[in-house]
Amino acid sequence: MYGKAIAPEYQGALTTLSVNSSLTDVLAAGTRQLREAERAGEHGEAARSGLAVAEAHRRLGQIGEADRAWKASYRAAKTAGDKGTMAWALWSGGTLARQRGSFALARRLLGLAADMGEQGDDVVVRGYSLAGLAETGRIQGDYEGVARLHEQLLAEARRRGEARHTVWALEGIAQIHRQRGSYDSAYALFEEAAGIAARADDRRGHAWALRGLADIVSARDGDVERALALLSEAEATCRAMRLSSALAYNHKMRGNVLYRGGRCAEARDMYELALAEFREMSEPRGEALARLGLVKSLARLGRDRAETVAELSALAAELDRIGLRHAREMVARAQDELGVQAQEDRGVPAEVAR
Repeated sequence: MYGKAIAPEYQGALTTLSVNSSLTDVLAAGTRQLREAERAGEHGEAARSGLAVAEAHRRLGQIGEADRAWKASYRAAKTAGDKGTMAWALWSGGTLARQRGSFALARRLLGLAADMGEQGDDVVVRGYSLAGLAETGRIQGDYEGVARLHEQLLAEARRRGEARHTVWALEGIAQIHRQRGSYDSAYALFEEAAGIAARADDRRGHAWALRGLADIVSARDGDVERALALLSEAEATCRAMRLSSALAYNHKMRGNVLYRGGRCAEARDMYELALAEFREMSEPRGEALARLGLVKSLARLGRDRAETVAELSALAAELDRIGLRHAREMVARAQDELGVQAQEDRGVPAEVAR
Protein backbone atom coordinates (compact mmCIF):
# COMPACT_ATOMS: atom_id res chain seq x y z
CA MET A 1 0.00 0.00 0.00
CA TYR A 2 2.82 2.39 0.83
CA GLY A 3 5.92 3.05 -1.19
CA LYS A 4 9.26 4.21 0.06
CA ALA A 5 9.10 7.43 2.05
CA ILE A 6 10.18 10.56 0.20
CA ALA A 7 11.12 14.08 1.31
CA PRO A 8 9.10 16.54 -0.84
CA GLU A 9 10.89 19.47 0.79
CA TYR A 10 14.06 18.45 -1.10
CA GLN A 11 13.32 19.84 -4.55
CA GLY A 12 14.94 20.77 -7.84
CA ALA A 13 18.46 19.40 -8.13
CA LEU A 14 18.15 18.03 -4.58
CA THR A 15 15.40 15.50 -5.24
CA THR A 16 18.04 12.77 -5.16
CA LEU A 17 18.44 13.36 -1.41
CA SER A 18 16.82 10.73 0.77
CA VAL A 19 14.40 11.32 3.65
CA ASN A 20 17.15 9.67 5.70
CA SER A 21 20.01 11.84 4.46
CA SER A 22 22.15 13.26 7.24
CA LEU A 23 21.20 16.87 7.87
CA THR A 24 24.82 17.93 7.56
CA ASP A 25 24.86 16.35 4.09
CA VAL A 26 21.59 18.08 3.19
CA LEU A 27 22.96 21.41 4.37
CA ALA A 28 26.19 21.01 2.40
CA ALA A 29 24.42 19.95 -0.82
CA GLY A 30 21.73 22.60 -0.46
CA THR A 31 24.21 25.40 0.19
CA ARG A 32 26.33 24.36 -2.78
CA GLN A 33 23.32 24.23 -5.12
CA LEU A 34 21.97 27.50 -3.76
CA ARG A 35 25.21 29.32 -4.54
CA GLU A 36 25.30 27.90 -8.06
CA ALA A 37 21.69 28.94 -8.69
CA GLU A 38 22.30 32.45 -7.37
CA ARG A 39 25.37 32.87 -9.59
CA ALA A 40 23.35 31.74 -12.59
CA GLY A 41 20.44 34.01 -11.72
CA GLU A 42 18.07 31.01 -11.50
CA HIS A 43 15.56 32.27 -8.95
CA GLY A 44 13.35 29.18 -9.01
CA GLU A 45 16.24 26.82 -8.35
CA ALA A 46 17.59 29.17 -5.68
CA ALA A 47 14.20 29.05 -3.94
CA ARG A 48 14.05 25.24 -4.05
CA SER A 49 17.61 24.68 -2.84
CA GLY A 50 17.14 27.42 -0.23
CA LEU A 51 14.17 25.50 1.17
CA ALA A 52 16.39 22.47 1.86
CA VAL A 53 18.94 24.76 3.50
CA ALA A 54 16.24 26.25 5.72
CA GLU A 55 14.94 22.85 6.78
CA ALA A 56 18.41 21.50 7.50
CA HIS A 57 19.20 24.51 9.69
CA ARG A 58 15.85 24.20 11.49
CA ARG A 59 16.25 20.53 12.28
CA LEU A 60 19.80 21.11 13.43
CA GLY A 61 18.50 23.70 15.86
CA GLN A 62 20.20 26.61 14.07
CA ILE A 63 17.31 29.01 14.48
CA GLY A 64 18.76 32.26 13.13
CA GLU A 65 20.15 30.62 10.00
CA ALA A 66 16.85 28.81 9.39
CA ASP A 67 14.89 32.06 9.70
CA ARG A 68 17.06 33.84 7.16
CA ALA A 69 17.02 30.87 4.78
CA TRP A 70 13.23 30.36 4.55
CA LYS A 71 12.69 34.10 3.99
CA ALA A 72 15.30 34.16 1.23
CA SER A 73 13.68 31.09 -0.34
CA TYR A 74 10.29 32.81 -0.29
CA ARG A 75 11.69 35.97 -1.92
CA ALA A 76 13.40 33.97 -4.66
CA ALA A 77 10.23 31.94 -5.31
CA LYS A 78 8.15 35.12 -5.49
CA THR A 79 10.59 36.60 -8.01
CA ALA A 80 10.26 33.42 -10.06
CA GLY A 81 6.46 33.48 -9.77
CA ASP A 82 6.50 29.96 -8.29
CA LYS A 83 3.53 29.74 -5.92
CA GLY A 84 4.23 26.13 -5.02
CA THR A 85 7.71 26.91 -3.73
CA MET A 86 6.43 30.07 -2.06
CA ALA A 87 4.03 27.82 -0.16
CA TRP A 88 6.83 25.47 0.85
CA ALA A 89 8.88 28.40 2.16
CA LEU A 90 5.92 29.62 4.20
CA TRP A 91 5.46 26.07 5.54
CA SER A 92 9.10 26.03 6.60
CA GLY A 93 8.72 29.42 8.29
CA GLY A 94 5.55 28.32 10.07
CA THR A 95 7.15 25.12 11.28
CA LEU A 96 10.11 27.10 12.57
CA ALA A 97 7.78 29.52 14.37
CA ARG A 98 6.06 26.60 16.12
CA GLN A 99 9.43 25.17 17.11
CA ARG A 100 10.34 28.54 18.64
CA GLY A 101 7.07 28.68 20.58
CA SER A 102 5.57 31.49 18.46
CA PHE A 103 2.24 29.77 17.95
CA ALA A 104 0.23 32.73 16.62
CA LEU A 105 2.87 33.35 13.95
CA ALA A 106 3.00 29.64 13.17
CA ARG A 107 -0.74 29.51 12.55
CA ARG A 108 -0.62 32.61 10.34
CA LEU A 109 2.28 31.35 8.19
CA LEU A 110 0.93 27.81 7.92
CA GLY A 111 -2.50 29.14 6.96
CA LEU A 112 -0.92 31.26 4.24
CA ALA A 113 1.08 28.25 3.09
CA ALA A 114 -2.05 26.10 2.78
CA ASP A 115 -3.81 28.82 0.76
CA MET A 116 -0.77 29.37 -1.45
CA GLY A 117 -0.39 25.63 -2.00
CA GLU A 118 -3.99 25.46 -3.17
CA GLN A 119 -3.41 28.39 -5.53
CA GLY A 120 -0.29 26.70 -6.87
CA ASP A 121 -2.12 23.37 -7.25
CA ASP A 122 0.40 21.65 -4.96
CA VAL A 123 -1.65 19.17 -2.94
CA VAL A 124 1.38 17.96 -0.99
CA VAL A 125 2.40 21.32 0.47
CA ARG A 126 -1.25 22.07 1.21
CA GLY A 127 -1.45 18.80 3.15
CA TYR A 128 1.79 19.46 5.01
CA SER A 129 0.62 22.96 5.92
CA LEU A 130 -2.74 21.76 7.23
CA ALA A 131 -0.85 19.09 9.14
CA GLY A 132 1.30 21.83 10.64
CA LEU A 133 -1.81 23.70 11.75
CA ALA A 134 -3.17 20.52 13.32
CA GLU A 135 0.10 19.87 15.13
CA THR A 136 0.23 23.45 16.40
CA GLY A 137 -3.23 23.09 17.90
CA ARG A 138 -2.40 19.70 19.40
CA ILE A 139 0.79 20.98 21.02
CA GLN A 140 -1.21 23.79 22.60
CA GLY A 141 -3.67 21.26 24.01
CA ASP A 142 -6.61 22.02 21.68
CA TYR A 143 -7.42 18.34 21.19
CA GLU A 144 -11.10 18.84 20.40
CA GLY A 145 -10.30 21.47 17.81
CA VAL A 146 -7.74 19.48 15.83
CA ALA A 147 -8.69 15.81 16.29
CA ARG A 148 -11.00 15.85 13.27
CA LEU A 149 -8.35 17.57 11.11
CA HIS A 150 -5.80 14.92 12.12
CA GLU A 151 -8.25 12.19 11.07
CA GLN A 152 -9.00 13.96 7.78
CA LEU A 153 -5.29 14.27 6.97
CA LEU A 154 -4.70 10.63 7.87
CA ALA A 155 -7.45 9.55 5.46
CA GLU A 156 -5.98 11.69 2.68
CA ALA A 157 -2.46 10.36 3.29
CA ARG A 158 -3.70 6.75 3.26
CA ARG A 159 -5.64 7.37 0.05
CA ARG A 160 -2.53 8.73 -1.69
CA GLY A 161 -0.28 6.08 -0.19
CA GLU A 162 2.06 8.67 1.37
CA ALA A 163 3.91 6.71 4.02
CA ARG A 164 5.67 9.62 5.68
CA HIS A 165 2.53 11.71 6.05
CA THR A 166 0.52 8.70 7.22
CA VAL A 167 3.11 8.07 9.93
CA TRP A 168 2.95 11.71 11.01
CA ALA A 169 -0.85 11.66 11.25
CA LEU A 170 -0.91 8.38 13.17
CA GLU A 171 1.61 9.73 15.66
CA GLY A 172 -0.39 12.94 16.14
CA ILE A 173 -3.62 11.04 16.79
CA ALA A 174 -1.74 8.69 19.11
CA GLN A 175 -0.51 11.68 21.12
CA ILE A 176 -4.09 12.92 21.54
CA HIS A 177 -5.21 9.48 22.76
CA ARG A 178 -2.26 9.29 25.13
CA GLN A 179 -2.98 12.70 26.66
CA ARG A 180 -6.58 11.65 27.19
CA GLY A 181 -5.42 8.54 29.04
CA SER A 182 -6.36 6.06 26.30
CA TYR A 183 -3.08 4.16 26.52
CA ASP A 184 -4.13 1.04 24.62
CA SER A 185 -5.37 2.89 21.53
CA ALA A 186 -2.35 5.20 21.66
CA TYR A 187 -0.02 2.22 21.76
CA ALA A 188 -1.76 0.60 18.78
CA LEU A 189 -1.46 3.81 16.74
CA PHE A 190 2.23 4.28 17.60
CA GLU A 191 2.84 0.63 16.77
CA GLU A 192 1.16 1.00 13.36
CA ALA A 193 3.18 4.16 12.70
CA ALA A 194 6.42 2.39 13.60
CA GLY A 195 5.59 -0.50 11.28
CA ILE A 196 4.74 1.71 8.31
CA ALA A 197 7.82 3.87 8.89
CA ALA A 198 10.09 0.82 9.07
CA ARG A 199 8.71 -0.67 5.85
CA ALA A 200 8.91 2.71 4.06
CA ASP A 201 12.45 3.35 5.36
CA ASP A 202 11.37 6.53 7.15
CA ARG A 203 13.94 6.54 9.93
CA ARG A 204 12.89 9.91 11.35
CA GLY A 205 9.24 8.86 11.62
CA HIS A 206 10.32 5.52 13.09
CA ALA A 207 12.39 7.25 15.78
CA TRP A 208 9.44 9.42 16.84
CA ALA A 209 7.15 6.38 16.91
CA LEU A 210 9.59 4.49 19.13
CA ARG A 211 9.64 7.47 21.50
CA GLY A 212 5.85 7.31 21.68
CA LEU A 213 5.90 3.57 22.34
CA ALA A 214 8.47 4.07 25.11
CA ASP A 215 6.19 6.63 26.76
CA ILE A 216 3.23 4.22 26.78
CA VAL A 217 5.31 1.24 27.93
CA SER A 218 6.56 3.36 30.81
CA ALA A 219 3.30 5.07 31.80
CA ARG A 220 0.96 2.11 31.27
CA ASP A 221 3.12 -0.90 32.02
CA GLY A 222 5.80 0.49 34.30
CA ASP A 223 8.41 -1.33 32.22
CA VAL A 224 11.41 0.93 32.59
CA GLU A 225 13.98 -1.27 30.88
CA ARG A 226 11.91 -1.90 27.76
CA ALA A 227 11.11 1.81 27.49
CA LEU A 228 14.79 2.71 27.79
CA ALA A 229 15.68 0.15 25.12
CA LEU A 230 13.16 1.68 22.71
CA LEU A 231 14.58 5.14 23.39
CA SER A 232 18.13 3.89 22.83
CA GLU A 233 17.11 2.53 19.42
CA ALA A 234 15.51 5.85 18.52
CA GLU A 235 18.51 7.80 19.81
CA ALA A 236 20.84 5.94 17.46
CA THR A 237 18.78 7.22 14.52
CA CYS A 238 18.67 10.76 15.90
CA ARG A 239 22.45 10.83 16.21
CA ALA A 240 23.07 9.28 12.79
CA MET A 241 20.82 11.85 11.08
CA ARG A 242 21.83 14.74 13.36
CA LEU A 243 18.21 15.29 14.46
CA SER A 244 18.97 17.78 17.23
CA SER A 245 15.39 18.53 18.29
CA ALA A 246 14.30 14.91 18.17
CA LEU A 247 17.35 13.92 20.21
CA ALA A 248 16.56 16.51 22.88
CA TYR A 249 12.96 15.27 23.13
CA ASN A 250 14.29 11.71 23.30
CA HIS A 251 16.46 12.69 26.27
CA LYS A 252 13.54 14.47 27.91
CA MET A 253 11.43 11.32 27.53
CA ARG A 254 14.25 9.23 28.98
CA GLY A 255 14.08 11.54 32.00
CA ASN A 256 10.32 10.89 32.21
CA VAL A 257 10.83 7.13 32.13
CA LEU A 258 13.51 7.23 34.81
CA TYR A 259 11.43 9.52 37.02
CA ARG A 260 8.39 7.25 36.79
CA GLY A 261 10.65 4.35 37.72
CA GLY A 262 11.79 6.12 40.88
CA ARG A 263 15.33 6.65 39.58
CA CYS A 264 15.28 10.36 40.33
CA ALA A 265 19.03 11.04 40.34
CA GLU A 266 19.36 9.56 36.84
CA ALA A 267 16.24 11.45 35.75
CA ARG A 268 17.73 14.70 37.05
CA ASP A 269 20.87 14.19 34.97
CA MET A 270 18.85 13.43 31.84
CA TYR A 271 16.56 16.44 32.29
CA GLU A 272 19.63 18.66 32.74
CA LEU A 273 21.05 17.31 29.48
CA ALA A 274 17.77 17.88 27.60
CA LEU A 275 17.43 21.36 29.10
CA ALA A 276 20.88 22.35 27.85
CA GLU A 277 20.05 20.97 24.39
CA PHE A 278 16.76 22.86 24.18
CA ARG A 279 18.38 26.08 25.32
CA GLU A 280 21.10 25.75 22.71
CA MET A 281 18.50 25.58 19.95
CA SER A 282 16.18 28.20 21.50
CA GLU A 283 13.19 25.84 21.79
CA PRO A 284 11.04 27.25 24.64
CA ARG A 285 8.46 24.46 24.74
CA GLY A 286 11.06 21.73 25.18
CA GLU A 287 12.96 23.90 27.64
CA ALA A 288 9.87 24.39 29.81
CA LEU A 289 9.02 20.68 29.78
CA ALA A 290 12.58 19.71 30.70
CA ARG A 291 12.54 22.29 33.51
CA LEU A 292 9.33 20.77 34.83
CA GLY A 293 10.86 17.31 34.94
CA LEU A 294 13.97 18.68 36.58
CA VAL A 295 11.96 20.48 39.28
CA LYS A 296 10.08 17.28 40.12
CA SER A 297 13.28 15.23 40.24
CA LEU A 298 15.05 17.74 42.47
CA ALA A 299 12.03 17.88 44.79
CA ARG A 300 12.13 14.10 45.18
CA LEU A 301 15.85 14.34 45.90
CA GLY A 302 15.23 16.71 48.83
CA ARG A 303 15.35 20.19 47.30
CA ASP A 304 14.14 23.02 49.53
CA ARG A 305 10.35 23.22 49.40
CA ALA A 306 10.26 26.98 48.93
CA GLU A 307 12.55 26.70 45.88
CA THR A 308 10.25 24.07 44.39
CA VAL A 309 7.19 26.28 44.92
CA ALA A 310 8.92 29.27 43.34
CA GLU A 311 10.15 27.30 40.33
CA LEU A 312 6.74 25.75 39.66
CA SER A 313 5.06 29.16 39.85
CA ALA A 314 7.63 30.58 37.44
CA LEU A 315 7.06 27.65 35.09
CA ALA A 316 3.29 28.13 35.21
CA ALA A 317 3.73 31.77 34.18
CA GLU A 318 6.11 30.80 31.36
CA LEU A 319 3.77 28.13 30.01
CA ASP A 320 0.86 30.57 30.11
CA ARG A 321 2.98 33.06 28.19
CA ILE A 322 3.88 30.47 25.55
CA GLY A 323 0.26 29.31 25.28
CA LEU A 324 0.64 25.65 26.20
CA ARG A 325 -2.66 24.68 27.78
CA HIS A 326 -1.83 21.04 28.44
CA ALA A 327 1.63 21.80 29.79
CA ARG A 328 0.08 24.32 32.21
CA GLU A 329 -2.14 21.52 33.50
CA MET A 330 0.99 19.41 33.96
CA VAL A 331 2.38 22.03 36.33
CA ALA A 332 -0.83 21.94 38.34
CA ARG A 333 -0.59 18.16 38.59
CA ALA A 334 3.04 18.46 39.66
CA GLN A 335 2.00 20.87 42.43
CA ASP A 336 -0.55 18.31 43.64
CA GLU A 337 1.87 15.41 43.30
CA LEU A 338 4.59 17.15 45.30
CA GLY A 339 2.16 18.56 47.84
CA VAL A 340 3.00 22.19 47.19
CA GLN A 341 0.60 25.05 46.59
CA ALA A 342 0.93 27.74 43.98
CA GLN A 343 2.32 30.97 45.43
CA GLU A 344 -0.87 32.89 44.75
CA ASP A 345 -2.79 30.29 46.78
CA ARG A 346 -0.46 30.88 49.72
CA GLY A 347 -0.73 34.66 49.52
CA VAL A 348 2.90 35.13 48.53
CA PRO A 349 3.52 37.42 45.53
CA ALA A 350 5.57 35.61 42.89
CA GLU A 351 8.11 38.40 42.64
CA VAL A 352 8.76 38.17 46.40
CA ALA A 353 9.05 34.40 46.41
CA ARG A 354 11.63 34.52 43.65
